[in-house]
Amino acid sequence: MNYLKERELVVEYGKKLITEGLTTGTGGNISVYLRDEQVMLISPSGIPYFDTRMEDIVVMDLEGNVVEGTRKPSSEYDLHAIFYRNRPDVNSVVHTHSEYATTFACLHQEIEPLHYIIGSIGEKVRCCDYKTFGSYELAEEAYHAIKQDKGILLGNHGVLTIGGSLSDAFEAAKDIEFIAKLNYRARCIGTPVLLNKEQLQEAVEKFGTYGQQ
Repeated sequence: MNYLKERELVVEYGKKLITEGLTTGTGGNISVYLRDEQVMLISPSGIPYFDTRMEDIVVMDLEGNVVEGTRKPSSEYDLHAIFYRNRPDVNSVVHTHSEYATTFACLHQEIEPLHYIIGSIGEKVRCCDYKTFGSYELAEEAYHAIKQDKGILLGNHGVLTIGGSLSDAFEAAKDIEFIAKLNYRARCIGTPVLLNKEQLQEAVEKFGTYGQQ
């Protein structure tokens, strides 16, 4: 069995989807891409995250062929592969069904900059149109709608985030759910006060140098 480190990461972060409240049951999926080998490792279809073992992770090429593994891969593999084919900065994709963000996805409402943490994603959290889950049409819709952001709401579906590493993509998914929860709660009380363009741009720039470089 190859790619033990990457398999372990996918298993670990799959469990985190549940413990961090980013999905329920077997919803969502995770992948990492190894550019040198040109393969992606993706979570299997329909296996609960706490039952998933390293050998259940499926190794695929970007044409949808299984390179290693006996399990059926996530039905959303096109949603991952399209970014690996076209975005050299993306080495991981995380798809969740987190409750608050998915609520706004079902409303087809973008989340505007009511909190500076949105700068870790982009100028706002966009929402793409609904396409059938597991379809190539969904992959194309998400790819074109996300622009240069780190995440997007999938209309009537959930959340998609991308990153240079699995930890980056996962943190983006957490940030989107945090922003969505704030947006929901603020709207329950009144109308959120949004950051202006200058404030938002400053936040975006600061996120570019945040943390240990």
